Amino acid sequence: MDKLIGTVTHYFPKIGVAVVKLTDDINDGDQIRIAGIHSNFNQLVSSMQIEHKNITSAKKGQEIGMKVVQQVREGDMIYKVL
Repeated sequence: MDKLIGTVTHYFPKIGVAVVKLTDDINDGDQIRIAGIHSNFNQLVSSMQIEHKNITSAKKGQEIGMKVVQQVREGDMIYKVL
């Protein structure tokens, strides 16, 4: 069973970045699944930022920018693949 770790609050299509409000911790290299009405794909976490600074991990409650491999939409859920 995958674990819910966040929700997409915004998407920047020109740069392929999702803004994610975290409900659990996330790290570089984690396998995640992004799922919503029009989205359902897996990817590795490879690029995250907070306020334009690169980070390798983020904690519950933070809002991060994360590079995504496909278009996502506001309200899409982010799951950590266990």
